[in-house]
Amino acid sequence: MTHRRTALVVDDATTMRKFHRSVLEQAGFAVAEAMDGVQALEQMLHDPRRFGLVVADVNMPGLDGYALVGRLRAEAALAGLPVIMITTEREPRDAERGFAAGANLFLAKPVRPERLAAFAQAISVQAGAEPMA
Repeated sequence: MTHRRTALVVDDATTMRKFHRSVLEQAGFAVAEAMDGVQALEQMLHDPRRFGLVVADVNMPGLDGYALVGRLRAEAALAGLPVIMITTEREPRDAERGFAAGANLFLAKPVRPERLAAFAQAISVQAGAEPMA
C-alpha cells in the first residue's frame, strides 16, 4: 500500500507542532496536526490512506504516544504507517518502550531540523510513500 507524503504531527505543545510542521514542510511533506493521541487516531481512522508518516510526542494527555503507536499497530489499515517518536524522555527504557509499542524511530529532544528532515524522508521512502505532486 502506498501513501501520500502527508505527515501527521502529534504534540500537545503548540510550539513543537509548529516547529515540526515547518521542518517537514521544508522537507517536502504536506502536514496535518493533532494536539493529542485521540485526535490523531480519529484523523487517521477517518482517512487511513491520507498519511505517510506520523511524528508523535510521548507525553500527552489522554492517549499518550506509546498508546497511540500501539493502537496504530493494532489497526490493519494503519499498521505499516511509519512513526517517529520525539520526546524529552532519554532513558534507555523509554526508547525500549517506544520500540516495543511499534515506533520505527525514537528521538530525544531537541532534534536538529536537518536530522528530523533526513529521518522523515528516509523512513517515508522505505515505507513506500508517494512524493507530493
